[in-house]
Formats: sequence, structure tokens, C-alpha cells
Amino acid sequence: MSGPAAPGDRRAVVRDSLGVGLATGAYGVSFGAVSVASGLSVAQTCALSLLMFTGASQFALVGVLASGGSAASAGATALLLGTRNALYGLRLAPLLGWRGLRRVGAAHLLIDESTAMSVGRTTRADARTGFLVTGLAVFVLWNLFTLLGAVGGAVLEDPRDLGLDAAVGAAFLALLWPRLDDALHRLVAVAAAGVALGLVPLAPAGVPVLAAAGVALLAGLLRPRSGATP
Repeated sequence: MSGPAAPGDRRAVVRDSLGVGLATGAYGVSFGAVSVASGLSVAQTCALSLLMFTGASQFALVGVLASGGSAASAGATALLLGTRNALYGLRLAPLLGWRGLRRVGAAHLLIDESTAMSVGRTTRADARTGFLVTGLAVFVLWNLFTLLGAVGGAVLEDPRDLGLDAAVGAAFLALLWPRLDDALHRLVAVAAAGVALGLVPLAPAGVPVLAAAGVALLAGLLRPRSGATP
């Protein structure tokens, strides 16, 4: 990495990170309402955002529960989606260079957005700034809006009357769409969707999602590896 960044550059990192944090955190209101509509209490919903704190896994868990799946299949689906954060950690550990308790604390903020706002920075200081500002902004706002959504969902007779149950599918589409950047990714997405749709009438809720994830895992294992380093 190069030397210290200029103050103007640091301000730009903070500004962009806060923007991402605000946009992502506000989406927690949908999770709060959908979670309550799926049968969880306000306290359980808030505990998920505080302790799990990874949006895709949270939406997956309540989505499986809402469709009648067991707690075991809901937990397995959430865990499978959460494994990507471990891969992010392998990339960010040497980039951020934290040790001990700092690394433990940073692990809880390791999400898609904090990763995206730290990788590619030209200095370690900027990488740390992007990671911390984004991670903390999302964490605070996500939990705040989760509480607001859960309380509002508990007051409504049925939050699904407002169409908030569609937020689960919309959330996954929003996560997936930017990654369909080449033919292989699009092919894997279509194959995984086909497997999931084929299993919906045959398998318990949650199993189609796990099977679709298995398609992506198999594609990754079978993909030819190039000997050259990019």
C-alpha cells in the first residue's frame, strides 16, 4: 500500500461509507416487519439483528419460517449464506491488519457493504476507515430500523397486506443482480433457480434454497482453475 491519504480523500471515504450505511440500514424496517409477520416476536427479531447481523441470512431465516419450514432448515439456510462472510475475512484480515480484540470486534461488522467499502483502497488507513464507518453505520441504523419495522409490524393486523412479504425475494434479487456480470454467473443463477423451482412442490420449505446453493457450490468446485495469477 502507498503512503497516507490526503484529508480530502479520507473525507470522500467517510462520505461514501455513510451513504452506503444509510441506504442499507434503512432497509432493516422491511426485515423487522417481515420477521414479525413470520411469527417471531419483536424481541426475537431485534436479537437477530443484534447478534446475527447479516441481512441475507436474516431474510433467509425468516423466509423459510414464513413458508412453513422447520427451525433446523431455516438455521441451515442462514448458516450456508453466512459462510461467505468467512471468505471475506480471509481477504480482509491482511488488508486491515488488526489483531486480538480489534479483530474480534471487526468480525461482527464483516458484511457485504463493509467489505465492498474497504477493498480496493490505496492505503490501509482508508481501508480501515471505509470498513469501520460503513460497518458501524449499517449496524446502528439496521438495528434501529429493525426495531421500528418490528414494532410497526406488530401493530398492523397483517404486515403482508402492505406487500412487505415480497421484501425477502426483493432482497435476494438486489444482492444477486450486480453479481450477474458474466455468462458463467448467469448460467449458474439460471440452473440454481431451476433446481429450486423444481423442488418447491416436492421438498419441505428451505430445502429448495439449500439445493440451489449446492448448485453454485458445485459450479465453483468444477470451474477450471487457471495457473496464472491475475
